[in-house]
Amino acid sequence: MSVALDMQLALGTATGIGEYARGLAGALQAQGESIVELCEPRLDPWRFDRRVLWDQILLPRAARASGAQLLHCLSGTMPLRLRMPAIVTVHDVAWLKVQRHTRAYARYYFGAFSVARYRAARAIVVDSAFSRDELLNAIDVPQERVHVVYPGVAQDFCSIVRAPSEEPLILVPGTVERRKNLEVLIRALPALPGVRLVSVGPFTPYREECERFARDAGVADRVEFRGYVPRSELLQLYARCALVAVPSRYEGFGYAAAQALCAGAPLIVSDRASLPEVVNGAAPAICADDDSAWAGEIGKLLQNAAESRSRADAARQVATKRYAWHTAAARMRELYAAGT
Repeated sequence: MSVALDMQLALGTATGIGEYARGLAGALQAQGESIVELCEPRLDPWRFDRRVLWDQILLPRAARASGAQLLHCLSGTMPLRLRMPAIVTVHDVAWLKVQRHTRAYARYYFGAFSVARYRAARAIVVDSAFSRDELLNAIDVPQERVHVVYPGVAQDFCSIVRAPSEEPLILVPGTVERRKNLEVLIRALPALPGVRLVSVGPFTPYREECERFARDAGVADRVEFRGYVPRSELLQLYARCALVAVPSRYEGFGYAAAQALCAGAPLIVSDRASLPEVVNGAAPAICADDDSAWAGEIGKLLQNAAESRSRADAARQVATKRYAWHTAAARMRELYAAGT
């Protein structure tokens, strides 16, 4: 059997979904699965009109031409008309929940329109039990058609050699958007003298709000926005940061948290959405909007650095098994066989 994979969001400066697509494709190939990677490099995957063109016209056309028996839609969207069996991965339903500040046409397309398409899928894959429950609240499909398959974490994160710098640096990976809640860390910084915050990820207009928060709090010189960084730089930051912070209010999975666990970096997450599930007790989960609690937990972690490192090392051994791509790929192959 041959499976076509929608790899469009793995092009260029890929974020979490691109990481997912690349990791799954590589793991499937390593297990001998016959796959066809579908993408169109001439289309900008981050332009809305180009994305719709790909999803609704070019992807189904390419899937038919590929000769594959099954299409796996990896990016949470599906073609309206498709003449072959399909499986879809739904990473979250954020467009229905927390993207009210975005344009109405984008909310509709990635929200209600996309969710309605899932009924046509042979199986629906989700990244977490949290995302499964969110999806089942949004669409009437049999629960047995929705399967939790944890994504894997790439080997280069799992093999990082930790060498924390003496500078207390907090790494915050992810797109700078409102649901990521960077502001709570900025508000916590005045209570953490000498601590620096480094944000890595694409910008949205929310960055300007965060810069204003930092100026008002008198910590602008300790907040750095690096934008999208090369992978080598990202790995170096995971290796030498004092800790990784993931204060998001909404995450379908939370790749940054899983990567931190697999890298052996001390970690603090918010108590919202899938994050407590992802860390599974291996890291503190703090009230998302309580800056005093964040300051207190960060301060405690920095003061007890040896204990934090020991805890992170123990968590790493568990996480690298839990978030192994070969495990995810093996489960996906079972779903492929059942879906054709």
